[in-house]
Amino acid sequence: MENLAKFIADGNAVLGIEFGSTRIKAVLIDDQNKPIASGAFDWENSLVNGIWTYSLDEIHKGLATCYANMKSDVQKKYGVKIKKLKALGISAMMHGYLAFDKGGNLLVPFRTWRNTITGEASEKLSSLFGYPIPERWSISHLYQAILNKEEHVKDIAFITTLAGYVHWKLTGKKVLGVGDASGMFPIDIATKNYNKKMTAQFDELIKPCGFSFTLEQILPEVLTAGTEAGKLTDAGIKFLDKDGDLESGTVLAPPEGDAGTGMVATNSVRTRTGNVSAGTSVFAMVVLEKDLSKAYNGKIDLVTTPSGELVAMAHANNCTGEYDKWIHLFGEAIKKCGFEIDKGKLYDSLLGAALEGDKDCGGCVPYNYISGESITGLSEGRPLFVRTQKNNFTLANFMRSQLFTSLGALRAGMDILFNEENVKIDRLTGHGGFFKTQETGLMAMSSAMHTPISLMETAGEGGPWGMALLASFVINGNGKTLADYLDAEVFASAKSKTYEASDEDKEGFNAFFENYTAGLAVEKAATENLK
Repeated sequence: MENLAKFIADGNAVLGIEFGSTRIKAVLIDDQNKPIASGAFDWENSLVNGIWTYSLDEIHKGLATCYANMKSDVQKKYGVKIKKLKALGISAMMHGYLAFDKGGNLLVPFRTWRNTITGEASEKLSSLFGYPIPERWSISHLYQAILNKEEHVKDIAFITTLAGYVHWKLTGKKVLGVGDASGMFPIDIATKNYNKKMTAQFDELIKPCGFSFTLEQILPEVLTAGTEAGKLTDAGIKFLDKDGDLESGTVLAPPEGDAGTGMVATNSVRTRTGNVSAGTSVFAMVVLEKDLSKAYNGKIDLVTTPSGELVAMAHANNCTGEYDKWIHLFGEAIKKCGFEIDKGKLYDSLLGAALEGDKDCGGCVPYNYISGESITGLSEGRPLFVRTQKNNFTLANFMRSQLFTSLGALRAGMDILFNEENVKIDRLTGHGGFFKTQETGLMAMSSAMHTPISLMETAGEGGPWGMALLASFVINGNGKTLADYLDAEVFASAKSKTYEASDEDKEGFNAFFENYTAGLAVEKAATENLK
């Protein structure tokens, strides 16, 4: 403890901060890349005028509170103040749309990845480029605003992601890590920069509009992992540390998306490796050996690792959000009866019951669609629970079906990679809140993916730890590739647990998935008729 206290006081610690959907978390690491302190801030997106958003005030407050809570953790554990950091990195939810004028003023409220309001733009751009351009991507939001003839577009001087915005406030640099940039606009894997052919096509497409900008003029500069991406400024300190204890000059890593930090945190940046990040949303990333044979618009995204390798991504907007609501409801029922129960025990007990359920969930079919799902063709969501009168309606089946439906849309995307593209995976690693109750999370994921799932002992640290590793790589990489650095310096002695579902569990998921697929017509009808 004394050694760590001195290590921190001397300014040698490295910090990663990630803006997740429901939590902003900071993780401080030592020279062995191990977490030594953390802080967090819980928040929720808001639906304002039909747009899922977070206000700039919420972003600012969340960052400062998260950092303050991390400082408090350091003070309690080690009795020292943080006055210097050796390196720092910011990551956040990918995609979305933050547009600013030349004075740095936000032109319209932040449009997050969760919005499914850009279908027309997504379809037209995918057709123009011959490349999948999902509705979540920043370029889809920009082009949809142009199609909608929104007044603000003519004033745009800069567009970025949430991570890019926070990094800009800390350093004054309008840059982005290649992984996060690949969720704004397609990346040329050879140059590890925006695809010049496609940027020219876009400029030609919008030329009749008479805007004063070209696309590359308003996009952030692209940087690969290991590149210094600026230093913390005096203005950045005021933004981050309300006490003003921190000194300027800290080196920052390129800001990254949560997909990239998930790959790093699970050591999944080499070809034929993959990871599944499951929390509020769920996505599976597989580092490809070669390009896909064709574009699968709305089903498979193509992004990159933080070092620029091509990755196939199956992404679903909804995962644990709906069963969180149900578990909260059960907790309320317990309190109504005059009892108190620890939140962790409540989750473990209810999710653990899923292991006792029928393999096919006894005919229970929920839909966890709090928002729409592009991968299954729904622009809006309505959470539903459906069952036949003759099914086996038990708590165990109810909870098992909630776990299985969390992975329904993801399975639809992964079937394309496995069955149509014959993609091979040597290792699939899981992380995120879905795996907090380990046995049930691993069982459900392996049943859905039909492949063994590994869970590292560091899985609970997730994205913010992955971002801290990327910040450490900037100052300690010493010419290594990111994959070699992670193998040698971070995961050489890492422990993991691997689970493979039984054939019966896999067959049970297949039976559930058949009902789930057939019932999508019910979900669609709900979105059309329940306003």
